[in-house]
Amino acid sequence: MSDEILPEGWEKRTSRSTGHSYYLNLYTKESQWETPTEPAEQAGSGPSKVQCSHLLVKHKGSRRPSSWREDNITRSKDEAIDILKGYLQKINSGDASLADLASKYSDCSSAKRGGDLGPFARGSMQKPFEDAAFALAVGELSDIVDTDSGVHLILRTA
Repeated sequence: MSDEILPEGWEKRTSRSTGHSYYLNLYTKESQWETPTEPAEQAGSGPSKVQCSHLLVKHKGSRRPSSWREDNITRSKDEAIDILKGYLQKINSGDASLADLASKYSDCSSAKRGGDLGPFARGSMQKPFEDAAFALAVGELSDIVDTDSGVHLILRTA
């Protein structure tokens, strides 16, 4: 057995069915295959799931610079951020809702649902997106969030 040092609140276990090692959060009893790098979150330290809508603007540096709207996205990251700033002004002034803008302009396939991503738990989204989503109160809109997919505005809906 290795002398692996784990962050606080984690325990290494072996799966009876596969024989592979996994890691158990001692507080929430949730398990994961990846070696934890942060202390375990305690139960009750926030919601286990959130629901959000978002508006994604991709740029040429996005991990997949194409979308349902454009086959080949060539705008720069700065141009994508400027576009999102314009959308943010329309939302903040009451001229448009995030859902309206996402339906027309989001580079994510969630556009057909007004940007609705449905409920998701920690670990299912890219870390910057997840961190922003879980930090929002219901009804709160994020600032611009940068991920490998592009730049986003995120609205927590539940």
